[in-house]
Amino acid sequence: FSSQTITGNFASVIHGLNANHLTDQVIQRSKRMILDTLGVGLLGTSTEVCHKVTQYSKIYSSDLSSTIWGHLDFRLPPLYAAFVNGVAVHSMDFDDTWHPATHPSGAVLPAVIALSEAFPQKKKFSGLDLLLAFNVGIEVQGRLLRFSSEARNIPKRY
Repeated sequence: FSSQTITGNFASVIHGLNANHLTDQVIQRSKRMILDTLGVGLLGTSTEVCHKVTQYSKIYSSDLSSTIWGHLDFRLPPLYAAFVNGVAVHSMDFDDTWHPATHPSGAVLPAVIALSEAFPQKKKFSGLDLLLAFNVGIEVQGRLLRFSSEARNIPKRY
């Protein structure tokens, strides 16, 4: 019997992951998911809801900044950049899905990209680091959803 909690055990597993755990198949699927999410997100930058959250978020500033997709001249603090870019992805509702019902890439990719841009130049992520962070985010989201008693019957409830 281990004295470690389920949450502690889960955190230990996540902390122990590295790029060597990414198989060729996972890398290829991840790249496809990322490309799809970027495409849907760029299309979503033209939606009314994306325009609204972009305008709302302009009141925030920080020394750290990340790109707002589709706007080369506009950057926001990482938290708000992830929010605006995530809204852009979800506003089209064409982003990928997972069972039980969730849209994993639209929540994870904007956060990973915004954080990677905010790191100092000397601590920039490699492509494999980004793929690992993306996959860890997808895995964490999926497992938390599976752990949730609230999420068990989402498709039946809707």
